[in-house]
Amino acid sequence: MSVIDIDGGPRLPRASAAELSDLRVIPVRHRARTLATIAASIILLLILQSVLGNPRWGWGVFAEWFLSEPVLVGLGRTLLLTAVGAVLGFALGTLLALARVSSAPLMVALSWGFIWLFRSIPLIVLLLILNNLGYLYQTVSLGVPFTDITFASWSTTQLMTPFLAAVLGLTLNLGAFSAEVIRGGILSVDQGQHEAAAALGLPRGHQARRIVLPQAMRAIVPTAFNEIIGLAKGTSMVYVLALPELFYTVQIIYRRNLEVIPLLMVATVWYLIILSVLSVIQYHIERHYARGAVRTLPPNAFRVFFARLGLVPLTPPTRALEIAPLPPTWRPATAIPQQALAALPKGAEVEIHGVSKSFGDLKVLDDIALTFPAGSVTAIIGPSGSGKSTLLRTINHLERVDRGLIAVDGELIGYRRDGDALHELREKDILARRTEIGMVFQNFNLFPHLTVLENITEAPVTVRGLSRPEAEAQARELLARVGLEDKADAYPRQLSGGQQQRVAIARTLALRPKVLLFDEPTSALDPELVGEVLDVIKELARSGITLVIVTHEIGFAREVADSIVFMEQGRVIEAGAPDQILTRPKHPRTAAFLAKVL
Repeated sequence: MSVIDIDGGPRLPRASAAELSDLRVIPVRHRARTLATIAASIILLLILQSVLGNPRWGWGVFAEWFLSEPVLVGLGRTLLLTAVGAVLGFALGTLLALARVSSAPLMVALSWGFIWLFRSIPLIVLLLILNNLGYLYQTVSLGVPFTDITFASWSTTQLMTPFLAAVLGLTLNLGAFSAEVIRGGILSVDQGQHEAAAALGLPRGHQARRIVLPQAMRAIVPTAFNEIIGLAKGTSMVYVLALPELFYTVQIIYRRNLEVIPLLMVATVWYLIILSVLSVIQYHIERHYARGAVRTLPPNAFRVFFARLGLVPLTPPTRALEIAPLPPTWRPATAIPQQALAALPKGAEVEIHGVSKSFGDLKVLDDIALTFPAGSVTAIIGPSGSGKSTLLRTINHLERVDRGLIAVDGELIGYRRDGDALHELREKDILARRTEIGMVFQNFNLFPHLTVLENITEAPVTVRGLSRPEAEAQARELLARVGLEDKADAYPRQLSGGQQQRVAIARTLALRPKVLLFDEPTSALDPELVGEVLDVIKELARSGITLVIVTHEIGFAREVADSIVFMEQGRVIEAGAPDQILTRPKHPRTAAFLAKVL
């Protein structure tokens, strides 16, 4: 019996599940790809026949010299120059890159000038200048600048050996090029990552080492290894210093026996081996830094090779997960138990006095004056571009104000008062104060290269001084409170948007802040994920922490807020209880806005 489809055409009879399970899947054949593979194989065989079958290549001479002592000594010197030049060059490049992205104009100018100069000078010219430095300076002295005080002095000619000249030349040349590679990697890290790290109170050095550079490495590594490979080949330039590295050694040999091609092939094959090893190292470093960037890491190259031979499976066997029994305080979904809420610190009063802020000619905050009582829940609403998010960011000093001040429990944020003047605090003091004011961003800003557990423990260990076991125990408890205890070892990319935002809330709560700022916490979520995040915030509203929430969820603001602030064009138009603002607004602009969104 045939079946008619809804478009009127015939369709195959319905089959049983057992019959369907026996069907064999045949992948589509790509004839063009097959022909291209055959053509490439033929070309490869022709090349091998031409190279291996031609006696003029002198493979007997090649075999005689390939592992000879002079060649191996030259190879060792090439490897040493490559290793030392790479380490020193990238160390110098890192310092130059950090100077270029710093806020000190003189450091930026000096770094730019160095990069401009040493990228302009050809390597061979730089090597010759360094080798002849004794002509310009007879001695090199260590002492106090601009005085006659000298601690030690050396003859430049004796100090600047060919090997030292080669190391300095390769270092200066690589340092200039690698600085731009590293700077590009740093600039590739999203600004939200910097802000999230700062909001958690992480020190600047820790931010660079643990948050920024690991993410920048994904952009740095491919180009950096191009530079290292170029350095390995560039060591052949030191032949101008009569330094017997690999290429210079081969030159000496073929000038004596006149076997040019076989000896050049000796150098070529060794360079191929060096670069092949560097490529394997590059692959594994890239794979390491790909953690968190992709949902599933690509398989190890060696495992793919052995899997093709049938020796191992393509993916390693997964261990059965041991599911720990749920804690007695666990509840379904995202409910936070009362005992957990009681353990959180009590909220602090936030006072905003005459705050103004401009970006160029655009004034985004205009003489804002508000007070958020301790333990209160305040929702800030208004049209896009009204200054809501900027106001939130000034509370924890992510944005500097142009005028006015903000205090939490009577302590100024970002400043200290000395008479009639306000002095901005040092960065470490700002960071320490900022830990009392947690912030949850609309785009989550989780650190993608760290697991969920590492995201939550990073700040408590670094800022609060908790031991790693204490921080992990606290993190797992917080994850259980937001219904994500089974996601501790996942990376942010492996989570849904709602899960990521709940992790961001747990990360912020790990510092036990007195004030919690939410910057449109549901705007980046699908509608069906909004509820799970709002449920967590509702529970937090009962905790006694002071909550300030920028939101477009008017119904949520009505349900959870003690007061609502309506802003437009950088001004507070109206503020009051939810019932009064949402049902009986006093200002006509508030009424017009609510008429469009309710």
